[in-house]
Amino acid sequence: MMIIMKKSHSDKISKKKLSHDRIVEVTSHAIRKSGYDGTGIADIMKQAGLTHGGFYAHFDSREALLAEAADHAGADSVALAASIAASAPSGQALAAMLQAYLSEAHMQSIEFGCPIAALGSEMPRQADEVRHAATRHIKAMIDLVARQSPDWGQPAAHEEALFTVAAMVGTLLLARAVDDPKLSSNLLKASLKHLTPDSLTMP
Repeated sequence: MMIIMKKSHSDKISKKKLSHDRIVEVTSHAIRKSGYDGTGIADIMKQAGLTHGGFYAHFDSREALLAEAADHAGADSVALAASIAASAPSGQALAAMLQAYLSEAHMQSIEFGCPIAALGSEMPRQADEVRHAATRHIKAMIDLVARQSPDWGQPAAHEEALFTVAAMVGTLLLARAVDDPKLSSNLLKASLKHLTPDSLTMP
C-alpha cells in the first residue's frame, strides 16, 4: 500500500509539472506574439488545455508567470544561437549566428523568435522580476557573441559584442515595424553586411 501511495504521489507531481511547463511554454509564445499586456491568463490556460481556476495552483501571480515565460523564451533563444554557433564551420560561428538572426525567416517568426526584439520596447514598464529574467539572457547573448571573437576575454571583445547584439536586435525590430517589404529586407541585408567582417563571411 505504501508503494502504491508513493507512486501515486509521484505521478501527481509529474502531472503538475507537465501542466506547469505547458503553461510556461504557451505563455512564452503568446508574449512574443501579442505582447505582455495582450497576454491574458484565461486565454493562456485555455490554450494550455487547462481551466482558468487552476492557474493559482501553479503561479502566485500573473507577473510570476510572465517572468518565468520571459526566462523560458530567453533561454530558448540563447540556446538556439549557441547551437548554431557550435554547428558552424571553424571560424564561422559569428557569421552563422548573424545570418540566422538577420534572416527573413526569423523576422517573420515573431512568436518563436528572439523575445528581446519582440518585447524590448515594453520591458521598461514590466515588473522587476520580468526585467531581471530578460536581462539575464541579454547578458548571456552578449557573452555568446563575445566568445566568438579571437580577442575573447579582452575589453574590446566585450565592447564589440555589446554593439553587435544591439545592432542585431535593433535591426530586427525595425524590419518588423515597417510595412514596406523591400525596406524590411534591405534593413536585414545592410546590417548583415556591416556586422559580418569579410573574413567571417559565410560561403
